[in-house]
Amino acid sequence: MVTTTVGGGLHAAAPELADAVAAALPRAAATVRRRLLAALVREDVGDARERYGARGRWSGFGHVTFDDAPDVPFAALLPPGAAGLAAELEDAVVNQAVAYARAPGGPPPAAGPDAAVAAAERSATEGHNLHPCGRTRLGWSAADVLAHDLEGPGTAVGFVAVPAAAHRGDDLGALLRATRPQVPAAPPGHVVQPVHAWQWERLRRCRPDGVRLLDGRIGATATLAVRTLLLDGPPAYLKLSLDVLITSTRRTISPASAANGPGISALLEEVLGRDAAGARALLLREPAAAAAPGVGDGRAASAILREPLAGRLEPGEAVWPATALAVPDAAGRPAAARLVAAYARRGGAADGPAAAAAWLAAYAELLLAPVLRLATAYGVGLEAHLQNCLPTFVDGVPHRMVFRDLAGLRLHRPRLAAAGLSVALHPDSVVGTDDVAVLRAKVCYTAFQAHLAELVRQVCGAYGLAEDGVWARVREVVDGLAGGTADHGAWTAPTVPHKALVRMRLAGGGDLYVPVSNPLCRSGR
Repeated sequence: MVTTTVGGGLHAAAPELADAVAAALPRAAATVRRRLLAALVREDVGDARERYGARGRWSGFGHVTFDDAPDVPFAALLPPGAAGLAAELEDAVVNQAVAYARAPGGPPPAAGPDAAVAAAERSATEGHNLHPCGRTRLGWSAADVLAHDLEGPGTAVGFVAVPAAAHRGDDLGALLRATRPQVPAAPPGHVVQPVHAWQWERLRRCRPDGVRLLDGRIGATATLAVRTLLLDGPPAYLKLSLDVLITSTRRTISPASAANGPGISALLEEVLGRDAAGARALLLREPAAAAAPGVGDGRAASAILREPLAGRLEPGEAVWPATALAVPDAAGRPAAARLVAAYARRGGAADGPAAAAAWLAAYAELLLAPVLRLATAYGVGLEAHLQNCLPTFVDGVPHRMVFRDLAGLRLHRPRLAAAGLSVALHPDSVVGTDDVAVLRAKVCYTAFQAHLAELVRQVCGAYGLAEDGVWARVREVVDGLAGGTADHGAWTAPTVPHKALVRMRLAGGGDLYVPVSNPLCRSGR
């Protein structure tokens, strides 16, 4: 079944891993098939729901879990004309097997919260919790996967010199050179731009007009986003263009995203500073960014600087990537169970279903307080899915929510203006919208469906909790935070829009949504 470049080149690139990867392939294929089947049934693609829906275990927001899936080629599960998606799924299988074979992988964590988060993220071996292509890396060879993926020993940032006339934004080379002497100086008439080490090699091969390749490297660790790197040395992050298909998107960065980062960061900092909901929220700002719209397709050399967690946490405050909280261990219990146990001890209670339900309600309030308030009062729709959130805890008690990566949020211009706020967006930006349904769908899908629902499902499964009771408590949180607003009815309606990830791949682009049952609707439980 697996015929991808990665699979074919693995023996040459890493013969010592070949046997382990071969042994992991059946498990990887079964994982991807189960996720594909769940997506096909949830999104009602073809006759999948009719054929397979009764075999799954259904939970909140149309999530369905399968213990197994038909051991057939992907083309047999997909509708006709889906050869492209089948190839992406095959690529995901091989990369999943590589991840299984060398997990947890990576270097030992260095000191500091940023390195700790990067190390914990490696436990999310299967990638996106809803997307069957969570490990797709189309465009990478076997050697590339081994060198630059999450489980690798560490990647690097390279540098190019972009003609000043083709450069827009901040001088990131100069900013980095202030703390890292290995960053090269700019040739006359040029600006130094950081690029992912793999992208540097790609630019070397295609030689875009005016771009000069420079020596010098900064060591870095891949985060779960793959293209976002934690730099060695003084902690800092760079989100870099990476012309590789990961899940649904080629991970280059548009000039619009680069241009918007600093302005949106300033806007969110102002909003969180003026509103009580910001007291338990922390933003990793994007203070500087640059693009080279005059080079190639205009997306190949964009970069966004993101500030670190270092120096921002309080004594006793432990930070986790939200993705890691929902990952089951070898015994099938999510990492969140450790926090539930600590939460119970802190309150002098037993570690059991009651403590788990109380912890989930506290977690939901921590996440939703800033997310719902920013949407209802300011028109800011954060993309608060698992990958973008770093919750912190004190003795297991949910304490603060750290938000990162601002490219996917939505700003409802009328609400923003009504609050006396504005931000200058790039003219090609998709961030701004006048459609309140777009704002509501962004919040509902990312915070409720892709984030809370996964955590509720895993924790309830570990403690034998009925999900309905937990969702009733989350509904009380939503009522308290958003009751009386125009959005409340949309977020508690019998059905809500779910981002149709497989339908989007089949259609070839653009956001698509399908209705799914809403556990927050009292009449629907």
